[in-house]
Amino acid sequence: MIKHALPVTREADFAAWYQAVISEADLAEESGVRGCMVIRPWGYGIWERIQRLLDDRIKATGHENCYFPLFIPLSYFEKEAEHVEGFAKEMAVVTHHRLISDGKGGLTPDPAAKLEEPLVVRPTSETVIGTAFSRWVQSWRDLPVLINQWANVVRWEMRTRMFLRTAEFLWQEGHTAHASAEEAREETLKMLEVYRGFAEECLALHVIAGEKPENERFPGAVATYSIEAMMQDGKALQAGTSHFLGTNFAHAQNIRFQNASGELEYANTTSWGVSTRMIGGVIMVHGDDDGLRVPPRVAPWQVVIVPMLRDQPEDAALIEYCKAIQAELAARSALGEPIRALLDLKPAKAATKRWGWVKKGAPLIVEVGPRDMAGGNVAVVRRDRLYREDGKLDSAITARGSFIDEAAAMLGDVQARLHTEATERLRASIAPVDDWAAIETMFADSATKPGWADVAWSRPTGSALVQITERLKALKLTIRNAPMGQTGHPGAPCIFTGEPAVERVLVGRSY
Repeated sequence: MIKHALPVTREADFAAWYQAVISEADLAEESGVRGCMVIRPWGYGIWERIQRLLDDRIKATGHENCYFPLFIPLSYFEKEAEHVEGFAKEMAVVTHHRLISDGKGGLTPDPAAKLEEPLVVRPTSETVIGTAFSRWVQSWRDLPVLINQWANVVRWEMRTRMFLRTAEFLWQEGHTAHASAEEAREETLKMLEVYRGFAEECLALHVIAGEKPENERFPGAVATYSIEAMMQDGKALQAGTSHFLGTNFAHAQNIRFQNASGELEYANTTSWGVSTRMIGGVIMVHGDDDGLRVPPRVAPWQVVIVPMLRDQPEDAALIEYCKAIQAELAARSALGEPIRALLDLKPAKAATKRWGWVKKGAPLIVEVGPRDMAGGNVAVVRRDRLYREDGKLDSAITARGSFIDEAAAMLGDVQARLHTEATERLRASIAPVDDWAAIETMFADSATKPGWADVAWSRPTGSALVQITERLKALKLTIRNAPMGQTGHPGAPCIFTGEPAVERVLVGRSY
């Protein structure tokens, strides 16, 4: 029997396991404000890597970064009825700008400091950015406008879970304006593909890109697209979204331009974003019963060197030996960047530090003792395959030079193996279903991990869609998306309406 590093296993209690990974891997902790978290250095380091790699991809498509205010006048939201309706229950509102003593040792808002107009703490920035676009866009020559911002947003969630659903979270939000609907739709799908490629290549997730049904669209959007990842418990995680907004927000914010013929037109706009929720996806897709496993592309440290110090004079030589290894690694490249290697000199036992890094999910953990140094060797633990077949820790003794030469390939292999595992799990957990009874059977037992159902869909709207949504809700199900690139006939009639199907959609439980 293997004694794992975490106090609970995925099989015993997946929700408790998820919280244990966050705690034991030092990713985040409670902040004292309900629904808000303190992101610790290892967790924030992963976010910084996500920022850097994704920011490069966003800029490569022609977008520029900017920043808009945290506070948005309430009147901006009131211009767009459908949008404000979608976020009204989640808005945090500022009404006063000063506190005074309440005479009892506490503080209270000063009645004389009430704002003339309430300010909404940014839940998303379509309204404030649309107002700016109305100033920036006057002529067809001003288009397209392609911007992105990295920011925090606040949505007053009732049920929170770290990284997955928090009252405050970090994200990037892109916003663009275009002269035509065709160009805006192209932009929407381009950014969806940026997200898909990033998730696959950097986070080692396997995702399904597709269009959301009408009832799952972003408030005010004409069309919403998403990338959906499958967690180890069979549930879906919406890992990123891209929205074609048409002229809806342009009408509300008066984003108009004079076209080449001198006529006034409304611009077509888009918005798209991903958030720290992606870290939650990395945890639930790649984690195991010993903690997190971080894909090397987004690991703050790809190689962690742990010297076995004994508080003896010979420790100095061992530290120098490890520093030399660190320098040699830093001079090499892996996955297109210099290898990120850390020498862990914290005053703790080597075994304690090793298991700490196992729980954090560092891709390669290198232990070096006096005997290793004397033989010119290192002991290497790969986080993607922690144990041998006999259940013992797989710590391979390797010549120092060989390890330096092979480190880049090892990191590439860890990245590829994690992606392969995620791909195989998702593909094995999607089942075609041709009638509603089979849906009920598939999802009858809430304790199982049924995955997703692949069903025929006729794109119903209005009251029919409302009734379908209620039927699905009774089983705690939602339609995730209609995968892109579908070819051929969708098969059987729609399982919900009996009408001819126009496509297939994925149905499942989700976070």
